[in-house]
Amino acid sequence: MSRLLALPLSKEDVKSLSAGDGVSLTGPLYTARDAAHKRLVAALEAGQELPVDLAGQAIYYCGPTPAPPGRPIGAAGPTTSSRMDPYAPQLYAAGVRATIGKGERAPEVRMACREYGCLYMVAVGGAGALLGQCVTSARVVAYEDLGAEAIRELHVEEFPVIVAYDAYGGSVFPGDEVLE
Repeated sequence: MSRLLALPLSKEDVKSLSAGDGVSLTGPLYTARDAAHKRLVAALEAGQELPVDLAGQAIYYCGPTPAPPGRPIGAAGPTTSSRMDPYAPQLYAAGVRATIGKGERAPEVRMACREYGCLYMVAVGGAGALLGQCVTSARVVAYEDLGAEAIRELHVEEFPVIVAYDAYGGSVFPGDEVLE
């Protein structure tokens, strides 16, 4: 059974979730992949303001396909999250409340989720066409020159995810040790 939650997630929402919980998200969801993450972290390291306020927001690791006629977006499947591992802890520290992708992450990401009270959630890989149907609007908000990797603000309705790393160090991945 999936719990319905509004985006952006509150700190209380994050604290109420455990690894393995199913969630359906509704509200604004930002997309960003490798190239955008590199620019975001470079801006943070230079003391610059980010091109979009990501404090309290969720970032979906996705490079959506072009929109077919009558739709705001095409397929919107998750990309492999580990490519964003070098950047995720800094973005959590800067206020990002959740990230969404697919696959396991580096131990530093899981530790950052616990340290900053954040979540890492997973979406079903290979279901991009179905996930794209949860998107009711989409617009580029930063780094338009990156094409599919530009930062987009999507509005999603009942977007299905599973909490993979919770804010307490819990994990759904086999073999992950309990964080002390």
